[in-house]
Amino acid sequence: MRTILIAAFVTFMASTVYCQTVKNTSYINLASEKVLRLEAILPVDEATAWKLFTTDGGLMKWIAPVAHIELETGGYMLTNYDKSKALTDSSSIKLDIINFIENEMITLKVKLNNNFDEAARKSDGNLQEIILFEKVDKSHTEIISLMVGFGTGKEWKKTYDFFTKGNEWTYNELINSFK
Repeated sequence: MRTILIAAFVTFMASTVYCQTVKNTSYINLASEKVLRLEAILPVDEATAWKLFTTDGGLMKWIAPVAHIELETGGYMLTNYDKSKALTDSSSIKLDIINFIENEMITLKVKLNNNFDEAARKSDGNLQEIILFEKVDKSHTEIISLMVGFGTGKEWKKTYDFFTKGNEWTYNELINSFK
């Protein structure tokens, strides 16, 4: 009985430790480009974590109250943070799906909207988010978000800072959905 209680306590503590914060491990790559890298461990298996990112219900649980995804290469993810708005509203965010490997990774093309500096919008061609799903154990999955394709200059610094803050908030919302 004592062994079972200890095992249950260790499992509880591991879940608590795994799921507390988003870790920012950003860096500059060999081409001197910024890579916005965030990590989070979720208390679910890979298939469940995958559904949080690739189904309407999963997205609405943590990313936005209004969401739709067409999961296919060339598909898209459409979200709106305002539950009173429709997905057809101009405030909705559309991310094209470049590619995916089920339960392993998805690559999204990020399009800068009018909230970003015009110079950044004009030079945006490569901004992408690559999301990796890595098994930690049978009941935990690590999510690694890698955002690449940032340009240079003050407008791109502001863009990078915006996504650092916004993505950290968003992935913390994902973690908080388990509390």
